[in-house]
Amino acid sequence: MADPSTYRPAPGTIPDKPGVYRFYDKNGRVIYVGKAKSLRSRLSSYFQDIAALHTRTRTMVLTGARVDWTVVDTEVEALQLEYSWIKEFDPRFNVRYRDDKSYPSLAVTLNEEYPRLQVMRGPKKKGVRYFGPFAHAWAIRETLDLLTRVFPARTCSAGVFKRHGQMGRPCLLGYLDKCSAPCIGRVSAEEHRAIVLDFCDFMAGKSDAIEKRLRKAMLQASSAMEFERAARLRDDLGALAKATEKNAIVLPDGTDCDVVAFAQDELEAAVQVFHVRGGRVRGRRGWVIDKVEDVTDAELVEQYLLQVYDADQESTSGVPRTILVPHLPPDLDAMQRRLGELRGGPVEIRVPQRGPKRDLMQTVGRNAEEAFTQHRLKRAGDLTARSQALAQLQEALGLDEAPLRIECIDVSHVQGTNVVASLVVFEDGLPRKSEYRRFTIRDAVREDGESVGVDQVRAGEGTDDTRSIAEVVARRFRRYLEERERPPSVDDESGRPKKFAYPPNLLVVDGGAPQAQAAGAALTELGINDVAVIGLAKRLEEVWLPGDDEPYILPRNSEAMYLLQRVRDEAHRFAITFHRQKRGKAMLASQLDGIKGLGEARKQALLRKFGSVRSLRNASVDDLREVDGIGAATAQAIHDALAPSRDDPVAVDPLTGEVIQSAADSTEPQPASHAPTPHEEPR
Repeated sequence: MADPSTYRPAPGTIPDKPGVYRFYDKNGRVIYVGKAKSLRSRLSSYFQDIAALHTRTRTMVLTGARVDWTVVDTEVEALQLEYSWIKEFDPRFNVRYRDDKSYPSLAVTLNEEYPRLQVMRGPKKKGVRYFGPFAHAWAIRETLDLLTRVFPARTCSAGVFKRHGQMGRPCLLGYLDKCSAPCIGRVSAEEHRAIVLDFCDFMAGKSDAIEKRLRKAMLQASSAMEFERAARLRDDLGALAKATEKNAIVLPDGTDCDVVAFAQDELEAAVQVFHVRGGRVRGRRGWVIDKVEDVTDAELVEQYLLQVYDADQESTSGVPRTILVPHLPPDLDAMQRRLGELRGGPVEIRVPQRGPKRDLMQTVGRNAEEAFTQHRLKRAGDLTARSQALAQLQEALGLDEAPLRIECIDVSHVQGTNVVASLVVFEDGLPRKSEYRRFTIRDAVREDGESVGVDQVRAGEGTDDTRSIAEVVARRFRRYLEERERPPSVDDESGRPKKFAYPPNLLVVDGGAPQAQAAGAALTELGINDVAVIGLAKRLEEVWLPGDDEPYILPRNSEAMYLLQRVRDEAHRFAITFHRQKRGKAMLASQLDGIKGLGEARKQALLRKFGSVRSLRNASVDDLREVDGIGAATAQAIHDALAPSRDDPVAVDPLTGEVIQSAADSTEPQPASHAPTPHEEPR
């Protein structure tokens, strides 16, 4: 590793102008290419305190041996030069949008005398019209099989076309009327091209005119008593309807656009893009990338637009008229001009605010999150990978044996209310859901001082999360100590001890040093010293051991890290699910407090009947009277107490959309540990 100070440019030598810069390693290879509005400002940021840099940026700077730059006049020139150098040098530290496969498109060879419909991969060619890309080639063939009965265009190769022309008889598709057989002159070149152009119009979303024409022809044939022809036209209309169902219209205005969304953490990001043509989703693509610098969401969008669309400069069909993104790139005007040059027409980049386009953006976002989850869990089903993960954990943590049983604890709450915790169990690297447990957190410190870690809490050393974790660890392992003294209780199906009859090899808590310390202290007070404890911090996936001043960093792409992430994420999911259930019931119960004539038994009956605040608010007096024990007077009291004033706005739970209380009675929420925004899950 090189010391960055040995190759840092002298002060004042870097120009304060736009340009593109390159980092080289000791062997002279380009390892990173970047652009900047101000080269002086951007390059100076790399040579600050190394500890303050993003993890991958720090690695890149330490790997580098020198840096140079090229000054340009405009930001558009900087975009062009940056992409050309990334393509030429393939720097190892640049974000790389690479598919693990080539996506197929439906191609129409309009540059031939008799155009052909076919599946095509690879670079786009002049004179060929493309629809897609599609996720699978079979999806294209299935669509063609439906549509060739309506648009009997040629699908055969040049060799087959020529051979049947010499033979003077069509292929099987010609006999089945799924090809108009231009090879034997059944239709002229002009007539065949008209069929192909109708097909292109239908694929481009102009299906209404074609359907009207077929329906009119069907009615005319029926009136003329040509019932066989009318039946065929009816079947053609059915085939068109079925094909339209397979490519459901998602945007009613028939827009051509790409919709891009991201899911990310500090070191990686998953990108999903839906290709919408003529209002229909024609295909989608996805990548998972490494983030080298600590880039913002807007900069991530810029990198995507630069690399994906600039990669295909031979064809303009890949750049749509509109690109919908979650955040606008920093150099919006320059990016729109660059993409406009590639497309040969104006390109608009914008963030959808409402309506179907925003709904579609949310759908793409969910797909990105799912792809990101699958990326992180893709090796979980591999026995070799699981064995490797357990071996790596044993070595990294210095355990006497591989952690065949791992338990993980996570705490969930909103501003300190309705605090719950989850405990999940993994055995042999796989979840054992029958042994998952949920905890409702009691008071952090009981009056009798029995809770674990009381001294630390009273001294002000603990946080709410640490007290909750200490309580869960104490309750779980007290149960273990109790069951250890009893006669063994065995599960009839698996033959294993039930519940908490034996301890884990490794206990993971979601959090950093304080959370790991709290869990370790809880085990020490119970006299348990044969269970390893670690905390997994979210920000950079740091592994904390109780009492250590510095974290242990597992390699980001190691099997051990993948396993720990999966265990932690499963505990987080399980805790949030329980928290939502508890929060909904608590919210409803709190609304019923203070209503005359309503005791605990009647509250529970209302909970069972309606289940949510919204349902109870919308219930009529007659609906309320259907609940056992609720009379006319009590029902009226409940209805009056929950009905907000028409003049007052209402406060809404940002997570569930449920009405909490009238705004006149509500208060502004105060900042608290892990308080979610409207776009966050509860912790």
